[in-house]
Amino acid sequence: MKRPMLISIFFCSGFVCGLLSCNSNEDSLQNRKIALGKRIFQDTTLSEPVGQSCATCHTITKGFADRESRMVSEGAVRGLYSQRNAMTVCYSAYVPPLSFDNDEGTYVGGLFWDGRSVSLQSQAGEPFLNPVEMGNPDTCFVVEKICHAPYYAELIKIYGKTSNKDSLYTYITDALAAYQQSDEVNPFSSKYDAWEDGKYTFTDSECRGMELFKDKAMCAECHILDKDERAGRVLFTDHTYDNLGIPRNPENPHLRIPADYFLLTPDSVDLGLGSVVGREEENGKFRVPTLRNIALTAPYGHNGYFKTLEEIVHFYNVRDVGNEFPPAEYPATINRDELGNLGLTSEEEADLIAFMKTLTDDFKPVQK
Repeated sequence: MKRPMLISIFFCSGFVCGLLSCNSNEDSLQNRKIALGKRIFQDTTLSEPVGQSCATCHTITKGFADRESRMVSEGAVRGLYSQRNAMTVCYSAYVPPLSFDNDEGTYVGGLFWDGRSVSLQSQAGEPFLNPVEMGNPDTCFVVEKICHAPYYAELIKIYGKTSNKDSLYTYITDALAAYQQSDEVNPFSSKYDAWEDGKYTFTDSECRGMELFKDKAMCAECHILDKDERAGRVLFTDHTYDNLGIPRNPENPHLRIPADYFLLTPDSVDLGLGSVVGREEENGKFRVPTLRNIALTAPYGHNGYFKTLEEIVHFYNVRDVGNEFPPAEYPATINRDELGNLGLTSEEEADLIAFMKTLTDDFKPVQK
């Protein structure tokens, strides 16, 4: 009677070992993709002319935003500038595809400021071909460069050899997407995370700031404090779209580039989501970004209008009070319910900023 039981135990343990081995192999493959994706992300030979990489505009020490903290980034071709501020890629792995929420009556998700890209992989392929970014004429041009890169052999080991250029481009963007899903890009290692784990105690100012964030300042209306189901952590965004009433930025160098590269309307307005979904009522709206690493990613706003965190917090507070700020770039769709006249004191603004600074990654809790 005991023999079948022994066989059963042996079979089950072998099955479990097989599953563990399978999972281990999958983890190893994913780690290799991440390492490859990081090399591609940092490769300055993949622009035309050479000299610019993904990391130029998304640098780790700047919260994966522009390495020089420029309002908009200059492309590989000198003098050509993007029309928008380089959005952080931190935590973009958790942004859902663009869709319309019928219950809330709003668009949700999609990558870039305007939501035009449906996935990390499709997003990763766009900057290579953007004439005001990395400047390559087509995907074949990028693939040819990759074929001569020192990591090409590793790419073939991971994905397999092929002469199909489209397949190779898919491998490139898949590796980049793997890196953008990695712990390095999504570390959840801020004071706030340590506080949630019971490893950090907020200062009085940070505590007051968090209460303001949830209540009087109304930040949590869009930068929500609910934990994301996939991340298991707070992302500080609901991925929706808003027109904050940000003024036109006359200092934006994109306004002075040649007409062939100009990406705004003839009267220099950025229509944001409206230009993607083709609906006038969505004009001037941009995706609500995560506030994680917000202290590192200045300047702020889709056009980089605000140079400091203090400036944009003050704007949220008093936009509709007096004439301290110029009129909105696109006035028709401004959010007038959740910002503009918050009634915060200067001390409360400072407390709110103190709380936002707890969202900066790479905090090392004191070991007790």
